[in-house]
Amino acid sequence: MDGKAAPRVTGEGTTRTRLDRGRGALGPALELVHTGRAPTRAVLTAELGVTRATAGAVAAELEALGLIRVDAHPGAAAGSQGRPSHRLEVAEDGPVALAAQVHADGWRAALVGLGGRIVATAPGCETVDADPAKVLGSVVDAAAELLHDTGRRCVGAGLAVPSAVAEPEGLALNPLHVAWPPGAPVREIFAERVRAAGIEGPAFAANDVNLAALAEHRHGAGRGARDLLCVATGHRGVGGALVLDGRLHSGSSGLALEVGHLTVNPEGRPCHCGSRGCLDVEADPLALLAAAGRDPGPEVSLLQQADDLIRTRYADPSVRTATETLIDRLGLGLAGLVNILNPDRIILGGLHRTLLDADPDRLRAVVADRSLWGRSGSVPILACTLDHNSLVGAAELAWQPVLDDPLVALV
Repeated sequence: MDGKAAPRVTGEGTTRTRLDRGRGALGPALELVHTGRAPTRAVLTAELGVTRATAGAVAAELEALGLIRVDAHPGAAAGSQGRPSHRLEVAEDGPVALAAQVHADGWRAALVGLGGRIVATAPGCETVDADPAKVLGSVVDAAAELLHDTGRRCVGAGLAVPSAVAEPEGLALNPLHVAWPPGAPVREIFAERVRAAGIEGPAFAANDVNLAALAEHRHGAGRGARDLLCVATGHRGVGGALVLDGRLHSGSSGLALEVGHLTVNPEGRPCHCGSRGCLDVEADPLALLAAAGRDPGPEVSLLQQADDLIRTRYADPSVRTATETLIDRLGLGLAGLVNILNPDRIILGGLHRTLLDADPDRLRAVVADRSLWGRSGSVPILACTLDHNSLVGAAELAWQPVLDDPLVALV
């Protein structure tokens, strides 16, 4: 040997240096691809504020982790000039998060990949036992079977429940529409069942409407909003959520935006909370059926019965009057929230989406007439666009550690 250093393969050290410099950008880069805001390497470069070479190294590392796919030879768009930028997509065969949702009419479980894609779903159940441990055990068993059948790697698990979930303990404080005891430690129970099933990764639990808002902000009708208000009624009751500057606002202990207990009819129906005329009992599926003079049946969920009634019987005067009554009640609640929160967008889910579709002008007029900000500048009111957005939001909880630092979470 003559003492000279061995020759370095051209580009090897440079690529490693670029990756080292860009390692802190792995999480932000993954989130940009995950939310569809960086469909190409050129956009990724601009969004991250790094060099093209560093963006390329970051994308290559995410691809090596099995999280995204880089198409180095995309077809050129018609009329474009020059070589098109590499396209970036989430890996279709990549890891998944276990997602579960419990609601008044049953539960469901699914596997959700990056990009909010539902990869597989379990048949679910149409009843909810009074023992949360029994319910969550069944949910996790169903999800574990999905994981076994698909052979996917799991990054963690998320659970959506119809209750405010107190932080940091993860207690379901007010599961009014399922027969669980107040204060049930749902996160602890869920995590124990996940571990017992041999599923890797952390486990989380949160309110279902909060998670719907998170999913819609990242992948649906709320994308691009700065201050997003979400109000929804699913199978029973009404919930709300707020996303501020891209982050879910849950308050000091996870209990923010309990909008279901806004009074919208002082002489109205008694509410489970002890008050009267709350949005929770004046603008949910059961309220619509009662106002239309329909007795709820056992065949399908209350939500489906109410949706079907509006969509197929709207010409019936009793149904139309009931629908208008619920729109007015909902509009009063939204107007109060607009006055307090001044959101730049409102999205509605569940039956509220159907009410908006039935008479959008009426709802928007009530909100505008009853709110200062509504009169001074129209607040867009849109329908949620994601199917099973609470499930997708539950998966977002499990994906968040990966988005924060893919290397630490996966390697």
